[in-house]
Amino acid sequence: MGSVLWSVCLALGVLWSDGEPELLRVSEIGTGWARTKVNAVIFRRNAVCSHGDRQVAAFYDESGQVILAERRHGEPRWRLKPTGLQGRVRDAHNVISLALDGTGLLHLAWDHHGHPLHYCRSQTSDPLELRPAEGMTGRHEERVTYPEFYTVPGGDLLFFYRDGGSGNGNLVLNRYRVQTGRWERLQDSLIDGEGQRNAYWQACVGAGGVVHLSWVWRETADVVSNHDLAYARSDDGGVTWKKSTGEPYELPIRESTAEYAARIPMNSELANQTSMAEDHLGRPWIATFWRNAPGEVPQYRLVMHDGERWQSQQVGQRTLDFRRSGTGTRRPPISRPLLLMRAWQGRTYAVVLFRDAERGPGITAAYSDALPGGTWRFVTLTEDSVGQADPMVDPVKWQQDGQLHLLSQRVGQGDGETQEDIPPQPVRLIEWGIGNRE
Repeated sequence: MGSVLWSVCLALGVLWSDGEPELLRVSEIGTGWARTKVNAVIFRRNAVCSHGDRQVAAFYDESGQVILAERRHGEPRWRLKPTGLQGRVRDAHNVISLALDGTGLLHLAWDHHGHPLHYCRSQTSDPLELRPAEGMTGRHEERVTYPEFYTVPGGDLLFFYRDGGSGNGNLVLNRYRVQTGRWERLQDSLIDGEGQRNAYWQACVGAGGVVHLSWVWRETADVVSNHDLAYARSDDGGVTWKKSTGEPYELPIRESTAEYAARIPMNSELANQTSMAEDHLGRPWIATFWRNAPGEVPQYRLVMHDGERWQSQQVGQRTLDFRRSGTGTRRPPISRPLLLMRAWQGRTYAVVLFRDAERGPGITAAYSDALPGGTWRFVTLTEDSVGQADPMVDPVKWQQDGQLHLLSQRVGQGDGETQEDIPPQPVRLIEWGIGNRE
């Protein structure tokens, strides 16, 4: 594996073109449940994260127990802590999401698919010492799904989750204030499905604190009913929201009032819950996939706002077709894409991480140093199979140091929350870096 990753470092070094990779490590963390992809789904958002020189990861072991792992950067060994917290790992929705706030305290949410909120935080600066489970605000916490933490400038946290069910749910937003140590509700219903649909979203927080949010609508529990790609932004940490034009939204946002970055009909294999990033000019970019017309192959795409209008750009040229239908977790031959962007010398560089069966069983990086419209180059990050895993990285290490820290595990997944007969598999952190060259 080492020689492969070293070649990856050299290839990715082209993005910055003025230096060679600074480090290369593969560390074994532990052994995790692998019969479903609950440990390796992109909407965990943070499966591994950092604060200062410390890094924390989390995964479910073979019994469904939440295991926390902590180390100082550069150390090969991780300190493991079985928490006693249990998750229903047979359902890939019931992920662990975590974040470290500006004081270094760990926040943890786990085991949600229309369940009451399961949340706790560390009681000291040691992130492995957890307080008892608690609520956040006490409102709309009975049917939680897709919990996601985002760190904002100053060290506060945002917490997004769906209240309700597939095809019938609303988006809730909380904020944690490090000064008070308390959560507050910002939005009871930021995006309203009106009892007919729900939004599957992705978000990012820009360097200046702007919160970008995009989503697809789903009309029913069937994935084929995904359609359209909408957008909103907040300049005040989630309190008020507006369109890319600056026009303020009247909340909650509904299908009829949303701004659309792309109009995409149902039955287009449109992905839900992918990723977003902000470029060096503060413009939003959205990574996803869909097919343009019946008979065409679904393609990875970036949708971006150029300051005047929305555009889309295809990433590579896929030839392997697939079709998804039904409820629950599906197992197409490709993963959701993870988009990373970085500024250097007034330009934006992008890396799109994904798994695609026609490129092999591991994770691939597509990268470009001339956006929009530049040529995409591709390199295999992991030759070993990751099964049905989505890519997951430490966002802090990328933002601060330009280092890719990939949490990797081979996992299985059957359609509709069924399982594959795969024994527990190693959980690894694969690191490579180009350094901070902004």
